[in-house]
Amino acid sequence: MKKFLLYFVGFVIIFFIAPAICTATPKNAQKEAIAEIETESETKQTEQKNGSINIKLLHSDTGTVEELSLDEYLYGVVSAEMPASYETEALKAQAIVARTYTIYQIKHNSQKHENADICDNYACCQAWISKEERFTKWKQEEAEQNWNKIVDCVNSTTNKIVTYNGEPINAFFHSNSGGITESSVNVWGGIDYPYLKAVETAGEDGYTQFASQVQLKKDELLKKLKETYSDCEIDFSKEDCVKIIDYTTSGRVKTIKFGNKEIAGTEARKILGLKSTNFIVEIGENEITFSVKGNGHGVGMSQTGADSMAKSGANYEEIIKHFYTNVEITELKSL
Repeated sequence: MKKFLLYFVGFVIIFFIAPAICTATPKNAQKEAIAEIETESETKQTEQKNGSINIKLLHSDTGTVEELSLDEYLYGVVSAEMPASYETEALKAQAIVARTYTIYQIKHNSQKHENADICDNYACCQAWISKEERFTKWKQEEAEQNWNKIVDCVNSTTNKIVTYNGEPINAFFHSNSGGITESSVNVWGGIDYPYLKAVETAGEDGYTQFASQVQLKKDELLKKLKETYSDCEIDFSKEDCVKIIDYTTSGRVKTIKFGNKEIAGTEARKILGLKSTNFIVEIGENEITFSVKGNGHGVGMSQTGADSMAKSGANYEEIIKHFYTNVEITELKSL
């Protein structure tokens, strides 16, 4: 009988009590595990709020790739793309627009640069400059204040992006629109973004970027055209030897004729080194004069226009919603 009781107790211990002891988790251990999970979650949220999304930046002059946090990268973009002397609300708008442009490129043009998300060449992506190099270009007594102003504008708008129908927009921007921006359909092969429409902007004529002029000797003009169109011929004795054929809805040159060649205004701008496609032509005795309004392709946010609006009391949201049609400013959650 005693043996039976011993066997029975042993059976209970082996099959019931021992497994329970082995698998039980002390209350303290459970609390520690839960706390660890919560801490990890809070850390991720804090990192996200602090703009911890990292981007790989290609330095076009050296071919090297540098990894930076998104906001750290934006310090260099804003300081390269917009004067620090501009109004704070304009700089905030630039920070949000540059962040949006970056996210759009990562989402839609990830194969553009091998092993990198974006480059520092303004003609390809966005301009970027390091803090050290930026300081060498500012007056020494203003450098620290300028940098802190830009950092504050980026940090105060952390994670804010511009969206259309819930998606980041292709947030183009330029220097000066000449009083009215351009619809994207008239640039870059006719891509019609619904949020990139022509809008009028006041106050841009007070900036040096508003007006410029290019004057070329007649033979110099023909030489430049022949570099692209070798069969181009111009009879300068004819009154309409150089003639604007038609305009875009914003008043920019859509098509222009040079002798026997009709080319797009965007092509003429590139060939002749004009600041924009918003120009008029004057034919003189020995030269041709192109009088230009604005600076840049004219699509999206005008930087001088943003500064002008900010001077008149507009905040960054009002500036952005002026230049981009039917958009919202939302929080970036993840890539």
